[in-house]
Amino acid sequence: MIEIENLNGSIGEFHLRDINLKVNEGEYLGILGPTGSGKTVLIEYIAGIYRPDTGTIRVDGEDITHLYPEERNIGYVPQDYALFPNLTVEQNIAYGLKARKMPANQVNESVSKMISILKMENIRHRMPLNLSGGEKQRVALGRALATKPKLLLLDEPLSALDENLRTETARELRQIQRGVKGAFVHVCHNFEEASDVSDRIAIMNGGRIIQTGTLKGIMANPKNEFIARFMKSQNIFQGETDGSVIKIGENLLVKKNPFKGNVIAVIRPENIRIMENGVNRGENLFQGDIERYMVKPYFTELAVNGSLPLIVHTTNKKKYRKGDRIWVQTPAEHIVALEKSSCPGAPSLYPPKY
Repeated sequence: MIEIENLNGSIGEFHLRDINLKVNEGEYLGILGPTGSGKTVLIEYIAGIYRPDTGTIRVDGEDITHLYPEERNIGYVPQDYALFPNLTVEQNIAYGLKARKMPANQVNESVSKMISILKMENIRHRMPLNLSGGEKQRVALGRALATKPKLLLLDEPLSALDENLRTETARELRQIQRGVKGAFVHVCHNFEEASDVSDRIAIMNGGRIIQTGTLKGIMANPKNEFIARFMKSQNIFQGETDGSVIKIGENLLVKKNPFKGNVIAVIRPENIRIMENGVNRGENLFQGDIERYMVKPYFTELAVNGSLPLIVHTTNKKKYRKGDRIWVQTPAEHIVALEKSSCPGAPSLYPPKY
């Protein structure tokens, strides 16, 4: 569908570097990354707002790298929606169609269809000033979709919505994308939002795409320490390995890995088991005291302060208290070993003691 090869570009002091990305036909791709990582800049290059220094952008095999935005047949919904304040909802949606000299009867038919799809019948004659954030988002989406673009770019389209409306609208976006069978690229910074809409995600940092894959796959196998931290792995340690055991201070983690020497060990908090009934036999077992606990909507977070301080997420119904002593196990299959050289600048790290 869309292929980006070796894309490089500079805007002031910001540089987009070596971008290689493919979005398949009918795929919903989320782009995540910290503020300033280049997410918005990337989709602005795809939209044609900026011209790259080097590299190629193709849509359905056609090289669009040097085409003007209006020649690309790409829909774009910017963060501020960019609605025309002097036009009604239906006039905003019709704008792109009229610009393409579509016959009036076809314009009316397309606008009515889009208003129906997005459930905007009751606001079709309103002006943008009188719309809520969610309604503006729908109008901007309708205007972009009305021209039947090959690709739709969405720059944080749900950022102005409250949590409940964001979840509902994310699901609607997914349904709309499936209905029109188009490719969507969605910039966001919220993991839940990304999981609600995306088939795959691409994570950016410093103007580069660091890792692509499913959200679940990246969480399970982060490429480097930045990805592990960004995906909130929380338990990240520097150690040494002989290929079978990772030594972290005086602690040993049994974990086969292809490295020798310095290594980063990553353990997601939801993959750590609490061993009940005082069980203290087996590999990768650690004892510690609960220094802090926090009850969250779907799990309880425990800060276990022992020889290897760990953050643990549990769905156990048991009520834990500060000072409780427990045994926890970090199964070898859920420990990710990363070569230290793949994590430049990584400090000597331990989770904080609470």
